Amino acid sequence: MSFTINKSALDGVVVLDISRVLAGPFAAQILGDHGAEVIKLESYEGDDTRAYGPPFLDGDAPYYIGLNRNKKNLAVDLSTAAGREILFQLLQDVDVLVENFKMSTWRKWGIENPNELARKFPRLIHCRISGFGEEGEFGGLPGYDAAVQALSGLMSINGDPSLDPVRIGIPLVDTTTGMNAAIGVLLALYEREKSGKGQSIEVTLFDTALGMLHPHTSNALNGGRSARTGNGHPNIVPYDLFPTKTEKLFVAIGNDRQFVQLCEVLGKPELATNELYRKNRDRVVNRDSLRNELIALLSQFDGKKLFHQLMELGVPCAPMLGVEQALALEHTATRKMSTSIGKYRMTGIPIKLERTPGALHLPPSKIGEHSRELLKRFRFSDANVDAALASGAIKQLQEV
Repeated sequence: MSFTINKSALDGVVVLDISRVLAGPFAAQILGDHGAEVIKLESYEGDDTRAYGPPFLDGDAPYYIGLNRNKKNLAVDLSTAAGREILFQLLQDVDVLVENFKMSTWRKWGIENPNELARKFPRLIHCRISGFGEEGEFGGLPGYDAAVQALSGLMSINGDPSLDPVRIGIPLVDTTTGMNAAIGVLLALYEREKSGKGQSIEVTLFDTALGMLHPHTSNALNGGRSARTGNGHPNIVPYDLFPTKTEKLFVAIGNDRQFVQLCEVLGKPELATNELYRKNRDRVVNRDSLRNELIALLSQFDGKKLFHQLMELGVPCAPMLGVEQALALEHTATRKMSTSIGKYRMTGIPIKLERTPGALHLPPSKIGEHSRELLKRFRFSDANVDAALASGAIKQLQEV
């Protein structure tokens, strides 16, 4: 039995997602969006994110809903030997395991090192997500997005330079770790086509946070310093949020030609030939005086009209919108980035393949919604399924 959907890139790939909260579930959802059969193995209490509200929809928080579409749900009590035996039986047949359990949990289950799983199941691709890895100064410590933002330096470069650093307003480390995990799984799947062998993948929040800190890390490693510039850019000017007559406009000048065009549109072409601002390196040094010049000029313009005028010339800029405004844009609908499945509304699939597109085919599932169906799909007999239900090793939705 497999999902009955149009041909997608990962048709035939079976993923067992036993992770919780964000990075792991997000990685598995990306794989599910592109055709993988994803099974979310969940405890009877449920993923923590089901309670991350209000708001709630049908008892579950949108936080959970946004990370767990395109998955079927199997409720297993892994604290029991019978529950763990079900897990290990599933690992004989799945292609990918995504997990973020503590090492101590695996050891309690008789697995000294979870990397052993890839050796015990030679074709298994085992993606392990943790805060810091198991070695080194912080090895084995739990990882949380905001704490890693602080520890990695990510928070230090965010916010108004005159105030305390600010946490980035989304769980950026978690989501990017999930993306890295999905990339790692795809790399391992590709390599398995050549070698026939699975392997272990390690992705950590700490590594991901440092890996995304460009250009600040590259500056710091190569003779410069990291800098908190607010909405500005440490290496490019003007690249900042400016007030206009009507609304705030982010101007993102990427080269000297664009700066010349900006100055012409603003009615002061001589600004681009001023020796203080002629080249980007000059503008970076003299960013404060240039900002004052641009604030005075931009205050005379309607922000939305200027946005269209500049963008038609290829000068990057955008009005600052709220989330609700961005979701309501006609372009969001055109790109199918606001969609729904059943009663659930969610963002669309950002990775768009031409021949093998992704699809939304399953809404976020309830705890144990597909337990009986999934065990039978993995060749458990009716008697074995009934015994597992009777012993409490698994639960089916109507029995939860």
